[in-house]
Amino acid sequence: MSFPILIDIAVRDLPGAVAIAAAARSSGAAGVRVHDTAGDGPALDPSVVASYLAGTIGDIGYLVDAPTTGNAPYNAARRILSFDRATAGRAGVVLRPGADDEVSRATTPDPAASDPARRWAEYAIVLTRLWESFPRAALIADQERALVVDRALISAIDHEGAYYRVAGPLDGPSSVQGRPVLAAAEPHELGWDVVAHIADVVVVDRDRAAGANAALTAALAGTGRQRSEIVLLGRARVAAPADPRAVADELAAWVAADGLDGLSLAPVGDTIEIVAAIEALTPLLATPVTGPTLREALGLRTPAGALR
Repeated sequence: MSFPILIDIAVRDLPGAVAIAAAARSSGAAGVRVHDTAGDGPALDPSVVASYLAGTIGDIGYLVDAPTTGNAPYNAARRILSFDRATAGRAGVVLRPGADDEVSRATTPDPAASDPARRWAEYAIVLTRLWESFPRAALIADQERALVVDRALISAIDHEGAYYRVAGPLDGPSSVQGRPVLAAAEPHELGWDVVAHIADVVVVDRDRAAGANAALTAALAGTGRQRSEIVLLGRARVAAPADPRAVADELAAWVAADGLDGLSLAPVGDTIEIVAAIEALTPLLATPVTGPTLREALGLRTPAGALR
């Protein structure tokens, strides 16, 4: 049994991150998730780390953790899409629930709104709509007519909700993968109904994975989305195993029993131990990566259009 694998990275030093990402790529992982915390303290900025790794390691997917706290959605959408273009469609974001940011606070339609799950849902909609506000088809580059873009295809999103007021559009074309991957890693805190409407990937910790597939499937009813449009990953802490085959078989059995689509492996230990765990387990579990984008590596479809 094989399936897509993500490798968790929490970075306090770049040389260690390079070694871990290199091991993930050579072992067949679909991508790495770069966390914004390491243990009980902060990690290096995930977007900076991912950019460095992309320039050093290259062709593997990158999911960057980003909380709503301190990140204005327009700025986040622009930064993530720029990174996505630089990596030829290998980027995505793990959007984490939190508070507001000082830019949005100045124009918040409802200053009293404070529910993290509702904020997350609105933020996610703004991201996806911004990512599709400037379609690639709008790029003409017609020298004879002196036309760079077809402005008729570019549209402002003119979003106004309880938490955000964002006009748009973005100032650059959409991704070769349709749009960057949007992941949710706190489904029990956000609510399955919330993540079912918008997430491409849902990550659930092992101790909460039982029943997650049923909950996600039930939440999809009435959304117009199919279960095949979302990848459900189980997150498991792993150490370098004495018997890699036995551990891999046990993980594969867990994936099958709980109806998961893949794994997010969080290796523990120092850099050498983490690399050893990746190199021992990932080749035994990972589906061969057959496409150049993160969506293809995860088995996701290209989105049909912006979610309105």
